[in-house]
Amino acid sequence: MKCPFCGSLDTQVIDSRVSETGDAIRRRRKCAACDKRFTTFETVEMRMPQVVKSNGTRLDFNVDKIRTGFNKALHKRFVPTEFVDQAIARIVANVHSFGEREISSRAIGEMVMVELHRLDKVAYIRFASVYRSFQDVEDFRSMLHEVERPVGMKASKAAKPGKGAKAGKSSAADLAVGALNPHIKNPPNV
Repeated sequence: MKCPFCGSLDTQVIDSRVSETGDAIRRRRKCAACDKRFTTFETVEMRMPQVVKSNGTRLDFNVDKIRTGFNKALHKRFVPTEFVDQAIARIVANVHSFGEREISSRAIGEMVMVELHRLDKVAYIRFASVYRSFQDVEDFRSMLHEVERPVGMKASKAAKPGKGAKAGKSSAADLAVGALNPHIKNPPNV
């Protein structure tokens, strides 16, 4: 580490501690050349991949765009913000888990579709109508039939929601959420 006072590269770590927030390492250093002390912080840098759009352009990954998509689809729907935040967090975690430098906008759109399907069927159809560029009423009918199909008969290309939960079983939290908010037919696993 370069000394901020004299520019020497010969510095020594005297003390290392975890920061108060727990997300960084605080290091006290001493310069061997000028004998002055200074503090550095070491943090993890999580780099999100570039998003490759269908026309080939590349953009920085932007969580705000995902949140805007959710907000538009869920406009005037009774879904708690907490559930939306959890869904967005799952999408970001999935994007991180790929470990790639680039991800297609189509893959992100499919992840949003999976999460909206879990949260609210009407929002799912709203998003799908724009995302899949519905041209006529028949497109809506086929999407309605897809939503009405039992979960076991559905073959999805995207990751299946609730992988950790056993099929057909609801947790106490799911039942409580359903009882508190009758508008949420299939609350997400929490």
